[in-house]
Amino acid sequence: MGLMSFFKGVGEKLFGKNEQEAAEKTPELKASALLSHVQGLGIPFNSLTVKVNGDTVTISGETDTQEDAEKIALAVGNVEGVVAVDNQITVATPAPEARYYTVVKGDSLSKIAKEMYGDAMKYPAIFEANKPMLKDPDLIYPGQVLRIPEL
Repeated sequence: MGLMSFFKGVGEKLFGKNEQEAAEKTPELKASALLSHVQGLGIPFNSLTVKVNGDTVTISGETDTQEDAEKIALAVGNVEGVVAVDNQITVATPAPEARYYTVVKGDSLSKIAKEMYGDAMKYPAIFEANKPMLKDPDLIYPGQVLRIPEL
């Protein structure tokens, strides 16, 4: 998949302020927290290695599906302090990569669905494609990167 860009100052907070400072100084701590975050979301993988170099995260390993590899990259990238994710995950059953969309102020899943699919009522497809990172279709935020699957 390659390199994906994210906004550094937005995303899920895995650390408190003091913990964030410690994690920035200890890449292994941050990598471990990111791996635990993916495991906590229940995104399946056969193997997964997370490495941190500054604000760039490299993920490698293997998943069964392209969707799972993309969800792992988004779960890691949509974390505060991550600017880029280098996705080197191998997929057992390759498939075309989904498109991505970065949420801007005023967006809703229905507005994004209207723009991407021409039909606002197709927003559940975007919601489902971003589970378990999204728990509610009304809770998206500017700077968040979403998977936009082909219909």
